[in-house]
Parts: sequence; C-alpha cells; structure tokens
Amino acid sequence: MSSALIVIDVQQGFDDAHYWGPRNNPSCESNIGLLIGHWRREGWPIVYVQHDSLDPTSPLHLDSPGNAFKSVISGTPNLLVRKTVNSAFHGSPDLDSWLRASDIDSIVICGITTNHCCETTARVGSNLGYAVQFVLDATHTFDRIGPYWDEVTAEELSRITGVNLHDEFAQIVKTRELVGGGFDGVVL
Repeated sequence: MSSALIVIDVQQGFDDAHYWGPRNNPSCESNIGLLIGHWRREGWPIVYVQHDSLDPTSPLHLDSPGNAFKSVISGTPNLLVRKTVNSAFHGSPDLDSWLRASDIDSIVICGITTNHCCETTARVGSNLGYAVQFVLDATHTFDRIGPYWDEVTAEELSRITGVNLHDEFAQIVKTRELVGGGFDGVVL
C-alpha cells in the first residue's frame, strides 16, 4: 500500500493577512495541488483535514466563511477529518484507526501551518509508529512574536520546523521528489 497524503487545514481563513500577518512560501497551494493531482492519478489514499476553531473570532470558526477549503482542495477524499486541536490524529473520525484499518503505515504531510498543525501531526504520527514524509515546500506559516517580543519570520519558522523534524520525526522532502518524472509544476 502506498503512503496516505494528509492535507491539513488548507482553508480560506488563512488568506486573512490582517488576522494572521505575513506568510512565507507563495508556492504552497500550487505544490499541494500537484500532490493531490499526483495521488489521484495514482489512485493512492488522500485524507483532508479541516480545523473547526472554537474561537468565535477566528477566521477558521465553523460559522465563518473562512472555514471552507481553498479551491486547490478538490474532489472527495478517502477520509475527511475534522478537528479543534493541532494534531490531525486528535480529530473525528479517528485518523489512526482509519489508517490501521486500511493497512497504511506511512503518511505524507502537507498543508497549513508548517509549525503548528502540520508539525504536530508529523510528531504524533511518528510517535504512533508511522513512517512520515513532511513536504516542507507544500506548507506555509506566518511570522510570529516570541515570548520576549522577538519577531521570528515565517521563513525562519519553516526552516526550524524542518530541522526539528528531520531524521527524528520525519523525512523532509520536496514536492518534486514525490511527483516524479514529468514534473512541470511550482516548487521553492
């Protein structure tokens, strides 16, 4: 069985720059589209994950138009997981149970945001025993202010996530490595 593609929180609410601030990787959504297209052509399993924020002021709140998926999220997935926390493994229906029932022991992670829901899902997936590939150029994040009021750019956070996960929780890969031969898409 091939790896399941886990597409995390690619929702319209993340386009609200006023709420989230500056982001990195403008190629993220294009690369996610390439991955989804490749998985569909190969007939491999796809999981979409949707974050339903409990904060009524969040652009990802269930009652907000921003809760909807971006247009790159096309077709029907093999599984749709809805969650209110960072890890896709703590949503409904239970991702771990579905993967095990489907005899899937490896996952490929892409989506939004790099250092929150994507990274958390990679860590939990690895801890549960899955082989994890993390498609860093098919994720994006936002600038953040640290606990001592130091600003960390989205680009730096992305790099740090790659360093944190690499060779311990996941194999860091690029879209190009996964879509193979006739690649003509966008990557970093």
